[in-house]
This record gives sequence, structure tokens and C-alpha cells, in this order.
Amino acid sequence: MNEHPHEHPQGRDTTGPAPVTRPRSAPGPEPASGLRKELPEEVPAGTPAPVGTPAHAGTPAPAGVPNAEPEPRLTGRQRLVKGLWPPRVTRAQLIVALLLFGLGFGLAVQVASNSDGDSALRGARQEDLVRILDELDDRTQRLEDEKQGLEKQRDELENSSDQAEEARRQTIEKERQLGVLAGTVAAQGPGITMTIEDAKGTVEADMLLDAIQELRAAGAEAIQVNGVRVVASTYLTDSGNGVGVDGNKITAPYRFRVIGKPQDLEPALNIPGGVVQTLEKEQATVVVERSTKIVVDALRVAKRPDYARSSSR
Repeated sequence: MNEHPHEHPQGRDTTGPAPVTRPRSAPGPEPASGLRKELPEEVPAGTPAPVGTPAHAGTPAPAGVPNAEPEPRLTGRQRLVKGLWPPRVTRAQLIVALLLFGLGFGLAVQVASNSDGDSALRGARQEDLVRILDELDDRTQRLEDEKQGLEKQRDELENSSDQAEEARRQTIEKERQLGVLAGTVAAQGPGITMTIEDAKGTVEADMLLDAIQELRAAGAEAIQVNGVRVVASTYLTDSGNGVGVDGNKITAPYRFRVIGKPQDLEPALNIPGGVVQTLEKEQATVVVERSTKIVVDALRVAKRPDYARSSSR
């Protein structure tokens, strides 16, 4: 009898489980350094990873896995930067930005214009600044006198026993004053005379107009040029070798008779860069004289307006 009936012919026991074979990858080319790089052996499925060895190192954990690391919390500054950059411009924000830009541009222009005016005053001489202040004081005084005159008329109307007669008297006085301004009534009073000699024929209409405007600004109440009364509607044009005033041609010498305060009228013409210096640059001769009595007797015909009517009742 054979004592080992189940013995394999080759001497191995075939009754137990088959051993697990670990396949090896095909060997690749050896490194250049001469050292063989051993490949990791494949581990059968179900074999737990060794302790301390990270499973699938470098591979992010899938979503929903409890062991996945939470995202780092952002600080307040980081959240602010993340909210502001990159910028997200809406249409409403763009409109508001354009409006703010326009407002800022307008303010800049306003400040620049004001600074230009201030720089002009800073560059003026002391005599010019004193003259400007005197002119402002004189205009303020004239307005104050006019205010007091109107208040006096009101008091006289209120306190007069015969208000109808007082109203008639004031109406006549007012008509006379308006006639002087309108050129329909002759006037006399203190003022100046200005004579312009133009031997070269270089004086033009705009130069005489500048003189009239300067005199009006200085408080002239009545002006006459070579027998033509100057009023609010007066216009000047160049006319050959002379100047046309309201269609009336006048020639040199040009004589101005002006009623007003002499202390204001003469300095206004003689300011640096003013009327007198401008005319002298054109080789014209200008003579300004003060007088206690100037007569302006050139009259204008009062015209009835075609369309305008008094609205008082």
C-alpha cells in the first residue's frame, strides 16, 4: 500500500489553495546611470494600504467624501478684494460715472476762470486797484442816492394834503429826468470835454464806441459828439474818412461833451491801457478838460413805439 496516496507525481501538495502570483511589469530600458529602476509591484484588490502611507497621494479627494479637507476661510480684506476685482461695471454705474465726470469738469473750469480773474487783479498796479475801488464806491453811492430819492417821493406822496397835485409835480420831474436820458430834453451840469485830433485818419468807429462805453460806465448822464446826441440806441459805423453816428457822418476833430462827475469821468479815460492810451497809440491827440458847466443841447426826436404799450393802469 502506498503511504502517500494523494501525493502529486512531482512531489507537491495540490489539495491546498493556489498561491497568489504577483505579475511584474515588463522590464524597460535600464537608466543611463547603470542603476536599475525597480517598478512597484501590483497589490491585489482588497489589500489595505500600509499605515502612514497616503492613498493616491496628489489626487484630490472626490466631492462628498467626509475625509476631504475644507477650503481655507478668506479674511475680510481678501473678500473685499475678491468682490472688487475684477470690476463688474453696469450701465447705471457707467451713467453715474459720466455725470460725476461732467460735474467735476465744470467745477474745474469754474475754479480756473475765478483764478484767472484773481490773477488779473493781483497783477494790477496799486493805482489801478485804488481807481477800481473808487468806481465801486461811486456806483454804490449813486444807487444809494437814487434809493433815498425814491423814498423821499414816496413820503411826500403819503404826507401831502393834496396828493393829486404832488403826484402831478413828481410826474413832471420824472418826465424831465427821462427826457435827459432819452435825449429829448437839453441838459447842463458839471462834466468834461474831450477833443480827439486825428491827423493820420486812423481813428475808427470802434474806438469812439469804446470811449462812449467807458464814459457810461463812469456815470455819464448825457453825451454829445459833434452835435449828435448819444442815447441808449446809438450806433457807430465807419464812413469813409469819418465816422457815422446814428447815420450822421462826423469828421475829426471829434469833440465829446459829457455831463457827469468830473472826478470819475476823467480818470476813467486815462487809466493805463484805456481810451486815451489806445488813441495815442494810433497817433491821435487827445485832450481832456474838466468843467463846472457843460451844456448838451443836441436833441433827439421822441419816437412813439409801434408795438410796446404801457402796462400801468
